[in-house]
Amino acid sequence: MNKKKFTGALIVLFIFSIILYFFFKDEKKIEEPKVKEENLESSYSLNIIENVNYSSKDVNGNEYIIIAKKGEIDASDSNVIFLTKVDAKIKLIDGNLVLISSDYGKYNTNNFDTIFSKNVIINYLDNEITGEYLDFSILRNTMIITKNVRYSNSKNTLFADVIEMDIETKDTKIYMHEGLKKVNIKSKE
Repeated sequence: MNKKKFTGALIVLFIFSIILYFFFKDEKKIEEPKVKEENLESSYSLNIIENVNYSSKDVNGNEYIIIAKKGEIDASDSNVIFLTKVDAKIKLIDGNLVLISSDYGKYNTNNFDTIFSKNVIINYLDNEITGEYLDFSILRNTMIITKNVRYSNSKNTLFADVIEMDIETKDTKIYMHEGLKKVNIKSKE
């Protein structure tokens, strides 16, 4: 009988230790993520900037101003800021003004290059260009707008896949990605 009691006690002790092991193991799992989430949350909030405003001038004297409701500094590159609700003004030395707006943006504080995305609108004189993606580079002197591009002025409306513009010379290329598709131009007159 002693052997049976001893074996039974060992089995009870074994089961009890397994229950305790899993109980404390699961308790650790619950506690650890909370600490990690709090650390992530506090470091995340340190990277958020409300009411972002940057201003710069190029070598020719054109002024570039970018304003956003919110900016988030890229954790892997502190020179890159992801923007939300973006408005930009380009004050050209000839006195003309280019206005750009979009839902999102990616701004590089080193070279002032900006990528605008989602609901991009560009207004210049009586011209309006809309699309989903704009790569604006002061360094390369280029402005490339793609995805559902629509250009309109008082006389024409044009639909294309891409509009590329040299900012300095105003030389412009308008084209489709596929060779068989053609740029569509509609006259308003």
